[in-house]
Amino acid sequence: MTTPDSSRELPKSWDPAEHEAALYRRWVDAGYFTADAAGEKPPFSIVIPPPNVNGSLHMGHAYEHVLMDALSRRRRMQGYEVLWLPGMDHAAIAMQTMVERKLAGEGLTRDDLGREAFIDRVWTEKAAIGGNIGEQMRRLGDSVDWSRERFTMDDGLSRAVQTMFKKMYDDGLIYQAERLVNWSPVLKTAVSDIEVSYADVEGELVSFRYGSLDDAEPHIVVATTRLETMLGDTAIAVHPDDERYAHLIGTELAHPFVERTIPVIADDYVDPEFGSGAVKITPAHDPNDFAIGQRHDLPMPTILDEEARIYGTGTQFDGMDRFEARVKVREALAEQGRIVKEVRPYLHSVGHSERTGEPIEPRLSMQWWVKVEPLAKAAGDAVRDGSTVIHPSSMEPRWFGWVDNMHDWCISRQLWWGHRIPIWYGPDGEVVCVGPDEAPPVGYTQETDVLDTWFSSGLWPFSTLGWPEQTADLEKFYPTSVLVTGYDILFFWVARMMMFGTYVGADLGPQRRVPFHNLFLHGLVRDEHGRKMSKSKGNGIDPLDWVERFGADALRFTLARGANPGSDISVGEDHAQSSRNFATKLFNATKFALMNGAELGELPAPADLTIADRWILSRLDEVLAEVDAGFESYEFSKACEALYHFAWDEFCDWYLELAKVQFADNDEKRSQTTRLVLGAVLDPLLRALSPVMPFVTEVLWTSLTGGESLVIAPWPTASGRPTDTEAATTVEDLQKLITEVRRFRSDQGLKPGQKVPVRFAHLDDAGLAGLTGYMAALARLEEPGAEFAATADLEVRLSAATVKVEIDTSGTVDVEAERKRAEKDLAAAEKELAQTTAKLGNEQFLAKAPEAVVEKIRARQQIAGEEVQRLTAKLASLGGS
Repeated sequence: MTTPDSSRELPKSWDPAEHEAALYRRWVDAGYFTADAAGEKPPFSIVIPPPNVNGSLHMGHAYEHVLMDALSRRRRMQGYEVLWLPGMDHAAIAMQTMVERKLAGEGLTRDDLGREAFIDRVWTEKAAIGGNIGEQMRRLGDSVDWSRERFTMDDGLSRAVQTMFKKMYDDGLIYQAERLVNWSPVLKTAVSDIEVSYADVEGELVSFRYGSLDDAEPHIVVATTRLETMLGDTAIAVHPDDERYAHLIGTELAHPFVERTIPVIADDYVDPEFGSGAVKITPAHDPNDFAIGQRHDLPMPTILDEEARIYGTGTQFDGMDRFEARVKVREALAEQGRIVKEVRPYLHSVGHSERTGEPIEPRLSMQWWVKVEPLAKAAGDAVRDGSTVIHPSSMEPRWFGWVDNMHDWCISRQLWWGHRIPIWYGPDGEVVCVGPDEAPPVGYTQETDVLDTWFSSGLWPFSTLGWPEQTADLEKFYPTSVLVTGYDILFFWVARMMMFGTYVGADLGPQRRVPFHNLFLHGLVRDEHGRKMSKSKGNGIDPLDWVERFGADALRFTLARGANPGSDISVGEDHAQSSRNFATKLFNATKFALMNGAELGELPAPADLTIADRWILSRLDEVLAEVDAGFESYEFSKACEALYHFAWDEFCDWYLELAKVQFADNDEKRSQTTRLVLGAVLDPLLRALSPVMPFVTEVLWTSLTGGESLVIAPWPTASGRPTDTEAATTVEDLQKLITEVRRFRSDQGLKPGQKVPVRFAHLDDAGLAGLTGYMAALARLEEPGAEFAATADLEVRLSAATVKVEIDTSGTVDVEAERKRAEKDLAAAEKELAQTTAKLGNEQFLAKAPEAVVEKIRARQQIAGEEVQRLTAKLASLGGS
C-alpha cells in the first residue's frame, strides 16, 4: 500500500508558471529524454521536422510538436528506448535574405564582404538566434534528446550531403542542364516550387499583330499579359486542325524589333477556341512554351538577365527593367500600328516569391538536376508494398499522384549560404565531383552554387543518426518509427526523404529500405472561424502567448484534442480557456482525493465494492482501451475526448459526488475502500493524460503516489476484468433518475440547497432500492414525514422499470408566482409553435425558401413543441390548467 509523502502536498491552486520550467529542467537533468543506443529496450524514434534556424515556432509547429511529444512520452512509458531527435534547418534562402537585409541597413552588400566573410557573418547571426527555438521547445515541454541536437550544416551532416551528392553523381542521377526554373530577380537565384505563392493579379491583356499590317497579306494576332517577353518569341503556334491558319503553317513572319523571322508551327497544345487561336512562343520564359520549344527544336534565347532586365536583344529595350520594358514595347508596337485591340484589364494568377514578394520570372538557366524517375518509383513502391504506411490512407492517391508524375528536380541555388556543390572545374573544362575524403585537384575551382535546402533536409532521417558512418544510433534507431508532418509538404519534403531513403536503403539492408515505417500527416491549424492563419489576416496565434496565459498543458490539450489524421483543426481562445479549466478540474479532483486519504493498494474483491466503485473501475478499463486505440491509430482527438469526458463527466461530476456519500456514511471499511478506488482511478488516469498534459499530471501523480516521475512511470493498461455491465446499467439508471429530479427542481424554481421530501415507487423493480442515499444527497431529497402530501409527481423510464417520484413542494415553492411564470412562458412557446407551423404549411414558402432555412424553422418548431409539452406538464403539477 502506497500513501503520499507529506512533503509532496499540493499547493492551494494550480498555477502553471510556478511549476513548468522547474519540472522541465528536472526531467532533462535526470536524463529521462536521453536515448541509449546500447540499451536492450525496443527502439522508437522520431526525427523532428527541422524548423528554420532564423525563425520561431508558430502554432503549426506547436501542433506538430505536441503530437510528436505525446507519441514519444507514451512509448517511453511503454518501455521503449525512445529517441526524439531535435534540430534545425539552415534555411539557405531565408537566412541569406535576413542577413543581406541587415547588411543593407549598414550600407553594405554581400559583395562588399566577399563570400568567406559573408558566410562568417551568417554563422554569427545563427549563433545569436539559434537558441530561440530551443527555448520555445522547452516551454512546450518537448521531451527531445538535447544531447543529439543537429543542424543541417553541422560537420557530420555536411559530410552526409557531400557523400550523397557524389554517390548520385557517380550513378548518373545528378546532371547539369539548361532548363526552365522559377527565378527570383531580387534574390538572383532559382527557387523551389514551395517558395512560390500564387495570387490573382490585375494585369493587362494586349493583342498585337505579327506579319503584314495589310489584312490581305499574311499576318496573325496574338495576345499576352507579359508583352516584354515577345522580344524572346521564336515561333507562333496554332492548332493543326484550325483551318483559319492552315495556309500559314510552315511560313515565317518578321519580328517587329529583332533581326529574325518567326515560324508558324502547328501544335496540339493550342486551344483554337481561346482568343485568336494563335499563341506566341517564348521558350526561355514560359514553361508551356519551353515544352513546345523542345518538341519543335526551337531556338531559346534568354532575354532577361538575373535581375529581370532586358538584355541581348540588340534593341532599344536592352537595359530596361521588365516592367518598364512592358510599357515601352507596347508603345513601340502602337507606333507601328500593331496593337489591334484596346488594352483591357485581365485578372490572372501570378507566382510571387515567398521571401521577397516580387513576381517570379520563369527563366531558362543552367542548373544542376536530379534524375528522379527511378528514385520516385522506389518511393512509390515503398508505400504500395506497405514498407511505409500513410496515415490517413486517404492521402495515398495524393502521394501516388505526385511520385508517379514527378519531374526532374532542380537542386542548385545561386546563393552563398548553404552546402556548396562539390563539383570542381579544371582549366581545360574538366568536371570532377569531389567526395568528403578527397582533395580537389590542384588548379581547379569549385562550383559557386549551393544545394537546395530540401537536398540536405531530405537526408535528415539518417544523416542525423550518423550516416554515412555505420553508427550505433543508425543501427538502433533507423528506420525511424514515424514521421509526423503536415500534408502540405508531402511532396516537397516527404517525397525527397523517401527518394533518398530508398536509394541508400539498398546499401543498408532489406530491413532499412525506408526512412520511416509510418507517415502521419496532420492538417493545418486554423483560427476559430476555420480561416487559415496568416500575418496578412492578423489572425495568427503565438503559441508562447497561450503558454503564458493558460499554461503549456492547456495549449497542448487544445491542440491534441482536435487532432485527427489529415484533418485541419480550428482553435480559439475559448478552446484554450476550456483546456485550462480542465487542468484546474483535475487539480481540484486530486486535491479532494488526497484530502480524503486517497491511496494506492490492493482493491477488495468486487463483492466488497459498491455499485459506484464497480462502475467507475469498469469505465476506467473501457476508457484506457479507447485511449490505446486512439494513440495507435494516430487519432489523438478520440483519445483526448475519451479522457476528457471520463475525467470530467464521469469521475469528477459523478463518482466524486458518490464518493462523498460513501465517506459520509461513517463506515470505515467503506471509506477505506473508497480511498483505494480513488487512488486506483486517479493513478492510471493521470498516467494516461501525461503524454498530452505532462506538467499538471506530474505534480498530481507524484503527490498521489510518491513516485519519481510520470516520464518513466509505466503506461496504464486495462485490468483485463470483464466489463461490469450490471454496474454500468445500474449507475446509468441512477444518473438518469437523479438528473430528471434535478431538472424538475430547476423547473420548479427550487433553490439548489433546498431539500424536499419525496416518495419513490417501483425502486425495487428498477434495481435501485439500496441506492436512495445517493439520490438523497445528489438531488437534495429527504424522507417523507407523516404528513407528506405530494404536490407533484414525475415518471422516469429506466432500463428495467418506470420509477414514479412523488414530491411535496409545499412550503418550498411560491406556487402562484411559478404558475404565472409558466403561463407566460407557455404563451410564448405556443405563439412560436403556431408561427413555425404556419410557415411550414405554406407551400409557396417551402417551394422558394432554401433548404437550410426550412430546416432551421423545422428545428424551431420542434423546440417550441417540446416547450409547450414541458410547460403544460409543469402547470398541471402546479394545479394550473
